[in-house]
Amino acid sequence: MESVQAVKQRFGIIGSDQKLDRAIEKSIRVAPTDISVLVTGESGVGKESIPRIIHSLSHRKHNKYIAVNCGAIPEGTIDSELFGHEKGAFTGATATRSGYFEVADGGTIFLDEVGELPLPTQVRLLRILENGEFLKVGSSKTQKTDVRIVAATNVNMAEAISKGRFREDLYYRLSTVEINLPPLRNRGEDIHLLFRKFAADFSQKYKMPTIRLEDAAVRLLLKYHWGGNIRQLRNITEQISVLEQERQITYDTLRNYLPDVGSNLPAVIQQKKQESDFSSEREILYKVLFDMQRDVNDLKKLTLELMKNGNAKDVQEENSSLINKIYAENNSYKDKLSSMVDAEEEEDAHDVEVLSIPEPSGEPKDRYDFAEDIEEEESLSLQDKELELIKKSLEKNNGKRKAAAEELGISERTLYRKIKQYNL
Repeated sequence: MESVQAVKQRFGIIGSDQKLDRAIEKSIRVAPTDISVLVTGESGVGKESIPRIIHSLSHRKHNKYIAVNCGAIPEGTIDSELFGHEKGAFTGATATRSGYFEVADGGTIFLDEVGELPLPTQVRLLRILENGEFLKVGSSKTQKTDVRIVAATNVNMAEAISKGRFREDLYYRLSTVEINLPPLRNRGEDIHLLFRKFAADFSQKYKMPTIRLEDAAVRLLLKYHWGGNIRQLRNITEQISVLEQERQITYDTLRNYLPDVGSNLPAVIQQKKQESDFSSEREILYKVLFDMQRDVNDLKKLTLELMKNGNAKDVQEENSSLINKIYAENNSYKDKLSSMVDAEEEEDAHDVEVLSIPEPSGEPKDRYDFAEDIEEEESLSLQDKELELIKKSLEKNNGKRKAAAEELGISERTLYRKIKQYNL
């Protein structure tokens, strides 16, 4: 059995990180068997090296090794690519074609981005893993194949399974042994080693002096988050090697090539939505409608006060809190009310009572009784939704009326009245 260091030299793997060494050691140990292996890790960490190690150290090393990028093959043709098809199986199938599993019989197939496989293809793959059988597209004849499968993915498989995008039984078949490769940002001094290796390679490739980093630039290199991992580091090293005339790279020079350095933008944290949160668009829309309805009722109340008193100044003073609540940060109401006051001072007492309405004969009525029609009945659906929102808010705030009222945008007194109204 080869040592970890020997495998690193053979496959050009740079680094001394413990997690990386552990991944290589697992690859060496599992290689002589026919166990299925799932390689996990972020995009760009070098997952394609593991299946090559496994194949080269196995008894299949003299047979075919085929790497398939599952995410790059269209869904409509992936079954034909993997399992082959018969002549006339679909439009354009002018001849019988052998798939990768038939061609690689006795060898190893590396399924990169296996998490992108469509569900029907996952069923076919599961059958191969169980008994080595498959059907060509358009054929009813079962064929056998002896293939070792090594898969890789950067998808969160637990999440994909919970959302129904990946079969749980297939996951357990593929991940008999799971090998995880650490992200570059967690590999410490390996980052600078890789930079120097890439710099030397590009120096030889482009026939120019090797670039070197100053101490401050090295510290920046080690602190950077490297979202694209080794692939990103290699690309940036190549850019600097080609574009920079000065071969001694300073902190400021390196910083120009690293995106998002110094950015203080807030991080996006995924949180599981709680059932009591106003998270759905429909509930948010209903809440906006209730807010609008409340503002309209306040405006009706203010209008009624103006009609009854006929004095805008008094109404403004007595209902200042209500006016501030309606208009919030918009101060246009002040101009409107002041213009109303100026117009009122120019009119005489006769004009002030412009709302006098001739009353029919019979029992005298309040001339403002029509204002009672302002209170319109709410539709049943709106009442149901209002009741639902109040219940959710009370549940979320553990029955605390004050906190629930603040969340709903109403007063505690109004919330108390609603609770009594709905017998909560």
